[in-house]
Amino acid sequence: MQNAPLATRMRPNSLHTFVGQEHVIGKGRVLRRAIESDRIPSMIFWGPPGCGKTTLAYIIANSTGAHFSPVSAVSASVNDLRRIVQQATERRKVHVQKTILFIDEIHRFNKTQQDAVLPYVEDGTVTLIGATTENPSFEVTSPLLSRTRVLPLKPLSEDEIQILIHRALMDKFQGIGELNAKLAPDAMSHLIGMSNHDARVALNTLETAAQNTTPNTEGERLITLSVIEDALQRRAVLYDRAGEQHYDLISALHKSMRDSDPDASIYWLAMMLEAGEDPLYIARRMVRFASEDVGMADPQALVVAMAAQQAVHFIGMPEGNLALAEAAVYLATAPKSNSLYEAYNKVREEIKGGSSESVPMHLRNPVTPLMQEMGYGKDYKYAHDYPDHFVDQQHLPDALKGKKFYTPGNFGYEKQVLTRLKAWWQKKGKPESGEEPEEPEEDIES
Repeated sequence: MQNAPLATRMRPNSLHTFVGQEHVIGKGRVLRRAIESDRIPSMIFWGPPGCGKTTLAYIIANSTGAHFSPVSAVSASVNDLRRIVQQATERRKVHVQKTILFIDEIHRFNKTQQDAVLPYVEDGTVTLIGATTENPSFEVTSPLLSRTRVLPLKPLSEDEIQILIHRALMDKFQGIGELNAKLAPDAMSHLIGMSNHDARVALNTLETAAQNTTPNTEGERLITLSVIEDALQRRAVLYDRAGEQHYDLISALHKSMRDSDPDASIYWLAMMLEAGEDPLYIARRMVRFASEDVGMADPQALVVAMAAQQAVHFIGMPEGNLALAEAAVYLATAPKSNSLYEAYNKVREEIKGGSSESVPMHLRNPVTPLMQEMGYGKDYKYAHDYPDHFVDQQHLPDALKGKKFYTPGNFGYEKQVLTRLKAWWQKKGKPESGEEPEEPEEDIES
């Protein structure tokens, strides 16, 4: 065990020392009650690397006195599974001991392998605990999925990673306490950020850094930023996620995309990602940008931004960095329009100014006979009954009749919108151009 990596040596053996996942093992939670009452159902832990899936499975076996039979889906065969099942059957008869079959990377098992364990999960010969970083809905067969409970696990927070690092630094038996190592503040910050919420990466990098730090005259090993960089093989970027650099870089990214500069956009994006910025924060900013700065000039921009967000959420980092890069370049090179942004602000100011008008009677739905008698929906014109599915009727309240909020731009898809609106303006008997929204004769109904 002493020759095992630090992350393995520091693996806790009880819920009391386990860090994270309070939403599933906190006091009063279903899984904790199941462990304490020794009624463990078959389950699948779904979460990112280094969040404690394997450790939690070990703790469950240890806490319930069950025999722990771990296999990796990468190397295990059907024969391995049959051997474990046979041993579990004998153990159950002779020692009346339960067996927990832990399958790491269960999403790598093919249908035949999953079917091989299915009957023994169903009859209770083994209690299955699977671990996967992939969505079980896509990777685990429906019969096996229906016999297990999927428990999503969350990435460890920065505070939780720091707790594990401090614990390893202090522990003289399983940790590296005997090395008398200390982390410089900037080294600690960089290690936590670059571990990407993965406890295994953080602890094993810490051990490598400590072993390669020469003790000073007092026997203390001060691990500096450069040592952590070397251990990670990644250089630190001067960046404070909670300070000025955070806002400076996101501003630079936003303005570079707005100014249609794909090179600068991908540069500032990479600066933030390599410094350990939360990729979902960047994705949220891109979604906002797609509506605010591209808008109707290219409605597909919002689709691309949301797809990038989903990709990052689905596959995590670092694989998700290219999805964000693709979105950044797309947004930078897309035609720009802030017409939606301006239109919404105009409406918001109108509402803030006290506008709270009633819906015109002909737009109201007559859902009851009384409403129909009161004139709800009277004289409403159904657009699909008219040529080109267009009808000229009032949609804004009387007090805002003729008010114009949205002025389309002249680029990208919005140019098509402008052409369409001009045709409708002509049918309404209004000028083709909407270039002078202040003049009543130029206004159109929104």
